[in-house]
Amino acid sequence: MSSTDSLRRIERAPLGAAFTREGVATAIAALLFTVIMVSFRPFQPAGAELTGEGGDIVNQLGFGSLGAISIFSLLAFADPRVVRSLVSPSWALMLGFFFLSVVLATDPPAAMRAASFTMIGIITMATILVLPRNADSFARVIIFTAVVVIGLSYIGLIVFPHEALHTADSQEPEHAGLWRGVFTHKNIAGPVMACFSFAGLYLFRRGHWWGAGIFCAAMIFMLHTGSKTTAGLVPFSIMIVVLPSLIGMRLGTPILFALAIVATAVGTLGIVFIPPVKHLAAIYFPDLTYTGRTTLWEFAGEMLAKKPWTGYGYESFWGTPLLLNQDQPFDRPWDIRTIVHGHDGYLDIAVLMGIPALCVAVYTFLIAPLRDYMRIPPRKENIFLGDFFMMVVLFTALNGFLESFFFHRGDPVWLFFVLGVLGLRQVSLRPIPVRLSR
Repeated sequence: MSSTDSLRRIERAPLGAAFTREGVATAIAALLFTVIMVSFRPFQPAGAELTGEGGDIVNQLGFGSLGAISIFSLLAFADPRVVRSLVSPSWALMLGFFFLSVVLATDPPAAMRAASFTMIGIITMATILVLPRNADSFARVIIFTAVVVIGLSYIGLIVFPHEALHTADSQEPEHAGLWRGVFTHKNIAGPVMACFSFAGLYLFRRGHWWGAGIFCAAMIFMLHTGSKTTAGLVPFSIMIVVLPSLIGMRLGTPILFALAIVATAVGTLGIVFIPPVKHLAAIYFPDLTYTGRTTLWEFAGEMLAKKPWTGYGYESFWGTPLLLNQDQPFDRPWDIRTIVHGHDGYLDIAVLMGIPALCVAVYTFLIAPLRDYMRIPPRKENIFLGDFFMMVVLFTALNGFLESFFFHRGDPVWLFFVLGVLGLRQVSLRPIPVRLSR
């Protein structure tokens, strides 16, 4: 009889664990992460133009619900000390510049609506970080989200091929046949799948065989998005983060991170704004334009010089009447009147918020994460989780030199970046237990 009772208790344990305080918190985190990645309008046939429009009632209700659930969960399930630990002076100052740019926008009410989406995204990612109480719970969150997002993206290729693939009759026929899954554009799908590949590697290092499957599925999908930059940055990010750790030289990661950021900045914006570099590029790489991006950067730099301290305001530059009324020279590769962003996140921060805001962003988004990484306690779970977050931050930070996603509402790449930056701060401040002791 006692053996039978023991067996029944063991069988009931997994089901009972799901309804504990810890289990409910983990389930909420998993659902929040999945919903905000998939978005409230997956498989959009019109492409990137539909990303997070503030006037969309579905997005308004959806993001409003996400924000309400996140705030309730923070109050009901999260450890207040952990929540407070995510708040830092640099983030407070960065958000101060962000809201100042909203006030200075040409249409403050519209900018505030867009900013509310961005803030809800930040709060949601913070909630996803603090609700799981241990590494096992966080691993379950990642597994659930990765399986759903990657699975839906693959299913979409079969069930909704016109929506999950770029097609020849879209506004970008040159991308025909490239995969985008549940996302609005291949330039979002590729980086998101790259981040899920890092998640798979993290899970595999913890001993989860799910990790190997997630890594392979994400990498295969990422390769079919056709992004050569993403395909090159993924192994580069893994090597810079994991290799020094394996050979016992973790200090090498922050050094290589800093060198990679500086080299990329010089190799992209430097060939436009640094005269000696521009001269050398004109001699040795005369055709280096990053598919016309240098033209956008030159124009953005000229406009920034007119408002260097405050910028033009949030949502008040690209795609606005200010540019629609500009003349288009016949020899300009891209028509700046139809561009939705500057294809360089750092330059866009300066254009929208001013150069002082860019300086704060460099510290908050690049320097502070390096400091946090160097402070990670020498415990296995902290190291594995810290390496995952560092790979995400390094990859997205480098990607930000060719794409623009900072403070871009519910952009999944921006959300992963926030997860990485805040996650590094969290793992640097407290030991991460494998599981809660009973």
